[in-house]
Amino acid sequence: MNVEIIKAEMKREEDRSFIGRTVFTLENHNSPYEITFFSKRGTEWDYSLSFAGEPGSEEQFLETDSLLENDDDVYNLLLDAALDTQELTEEVEKE
Repeated sequence: MNVEIIKAEMKREEDRSFIGRTVFTLENHNSPYEITFFSKRGTEWDYSLSFAGEPGSEEQFLETDSLLENDDDVYNLLLDAALDTQELTEEVEKE
């Protein structure tokens, strides 16, 4: 299944936890999705899936949630997109 990443971000909070999100679309799905990531230490991640805009098909939403649960490659692609933006932000702050 083709995944298109629209935008992503990751921030480190004052308590050193991470919170990020990736907005994406899936091939043959009508609505974009947003996955929000949270981790206390940056090693184990919790996530929450929602529609990025107007609500769409509940059937497609449940299919997407199942995809994230069962396909590590798709999940890691979305998480890595958010993590990559956090690394760039830290490099800019160091300069």
